[in-house]
Amino acid sequence: MDVFQLLWLIPALPFFSFLILSLSGSKFSRTGVGVFATLSVGISALITLIIGIQFLSSPPAGHFYEQTLWVWFDVAGFKPSIAFYLDPLSLVFTFVVTFVSFLIHWYSIGFMKTEEGHVRFFAYMNLFVFSMLMLVLANNLLLLYLGWEGVGLCSFLLIGFWYKDPYNCYAARKAFIVTRIGDTAMMIGLLMLVKNFNTLDIASILTTAPQTWSPGASQAFWVTILLLGGAVGKSAQLPLQTWLPDAMAGPSPVSALIHAATMVTAGVYLIARTHVLYELAPAVQTLVAIVGAATLLIAGFSAIVQRDIKRVLAYSTISQIGYMFLALGVGAWSAAVFHFMIHAFFKSLLFLSAGVVIIAMHHEHDIFKMGGLRKKMPVVFWTFLFGAGALAAIPLITAGFYSKDEILFFAMASTKGSTWLWLAGFVGAFITSVYTFRMVFVAFFGEQKHDIHYKPGISFKIPLIILGILSLIAGFIELPHTFGHFTPFSDFINTVFPAVQLIPEKEGLELTLQISTAILALFGVFLAWQLYMKRPQMVARFKETGFGKRLNDFLFSGWKFDWLYDTFFVKPFVWLSKIDKSDFVDRIYGGVANLNLYFNKLLSATQNGNVRSYVLGVALGAVIALTIILFL
Repeated sequence: MDVFQLLWLIPALPFFSFLILSLSGSKFSRTGVGVFATLSVGISALITLIIGIQFLSSPPAGHFYEQTLWVWFDVAGFKPSIAFYLDPLSLVFTFVVTFVSFLIHWYSIGFMKTEEGHVRFFAYMNLFVFSMLMLVLANNLLLLYLGWEGVGLCSFLLIGFWYKDPYNCYAARKAFIVTRIGDTAMMIGLLMLVKNFNTLDIASILTTAPQTWSPGASQAFWVTILLLGGAVGKSAQLPLQTWLPDAMAGPSPVSALIHAATMVTAGVYLIARTHVLYELAPAVQTLVAIVGAATLLIAGFSAIVQRDIKRVLAYSTISQIGYMFLALGVGAWSAAVFHFMIHAFFKSLLFLSAGVVIIAMHHEHDIFKMGGLRKKMPVVFWTFLFGAGALAAIPLITAGFYSKDEILFFAMASTKGSTWLWLAGFVGAFITSVYTFRMVFVAFFGEQKHDIHYKPGISFKIPLIILGILSLIAGFIELPHTFGHFTPFSDFINTVFPAVQLIPEKEGLELTLQISTAILALFGVFLAWQLYMKRPQMVARFKETGFGKRLNDFLFSGWKFDWLYDTFFVKPFVWLSKIDKSDFVDRIYGGVANLNLYFNKLLSATQNGNVRSYVLGVALGAVIALTIILFL
């Protein structure tokens, strides 16, 4: 049997699990619900692994495999299919989605053991996995958009999972509305593609577009900028990044899966998948790099003053996706995908570790109310440290060093890069190191401020250990020239993408850039130790000054973007809505409704249940009828 024919099972199994749990979940035990949901995703991960091994050992013709299940609809020659497209890009994303989702589901068995609504939780999680797999495996942009909206729906449902708290409902609504702005732009872009090519088949568009549009064509510009609108919304990049920090209202496994490892990288996948269009719109591709560079700096500076451990990680996620956008913008497609994979490992690890800490500390989120946890929770400490090291790109021993180093090198040496883009990434790497180890030192070192309420069991520890190991060793599948030029990952993924064009005189800077980045990351760790362990009074005194307080408040609020949007968009809209609440159009429809209510009351009076009234009504009706017959 051709193992590629099993491709449809990868998204089908989580969807089947969602249906079973939605219809019959109450018949399972609490543990049974989690095990059933986890096994469905685990089998999908196993099938992905089998298909991946086959793909590597004996790749299909053209390095892609297409599986059509049925034609969705056929209208005037426009006939998108329910069909899957497997190539190196979609294979990497499918592997990350299924494998990381499996570990997070496993972790969730213990996390949700005592929570109300656990059936609903696992049903939503499986629906999300199905939607994300549809997104990355779709062979056409309409099916991709179905998955795109599916993950948005699941994000809304899971952010507001604890819906009895009004703040959680607000956070869910905010995420839904803000991402809809980007999704609307994306939908218009898809309509433009249909108008130009009469298809949304990805392979057809990417083949036809270079023959139809010349580089810099206006159609290519508008299509790509509209698709970029969808990408910045889903991936929480400027200017639509404000929803992600509030999305931490959901359970920690949700933050790990949806808002760190998978859904928020959908924008990265969209741009990478449609890279041919962006090469035809160089101005927009440059804009992608600028958006990424600006976002990674803004989010990094915001993370450095947060107190909530999950909000630190949320701003960190926004920043790291900024690095992926920076790589996409300079044409380093494989570097962006490589960092996506490594980031999925270490960021999901950090969120899951943070979830254990929060439970152990009586649901405390403030890192300054923690402290001393490294001795009380050694497994969580060491795995969190591995993830933190990868996030901060600690040189040589962590996976994050190799993926981030590759992006910084291409930001400088690519023909589409620049010194300014590299400098933004370089400064961002330093900020990342500082805020990451600020979190480590404050939460895990020093004096213990609260008793430990709960210690993690095996269902927590095993996923943490696996992700911790991957956060250390996964980077070794892609080593730069200065480390032996072992590049199986880029060799595999570059069958989809063109090679990065480098400036020859800047290629020799690779070792210098690596050494500079490594020293900067280590200096960031040292500075965090000095400021938050040795001399915390320096930071406290600075915050007490007028400038320090204003700066802290400004960064803490995410550079006042929420205030800006509330002032210029939300409040004017609400004001206009109140003015327009009782306009003449409403009065017309209100009058029609009131007239119907009046006649309804008149007719209702005839149905009073009194038999004598009914007989009298019949008699009067008969008299009136006879009178009409006799005298008219």
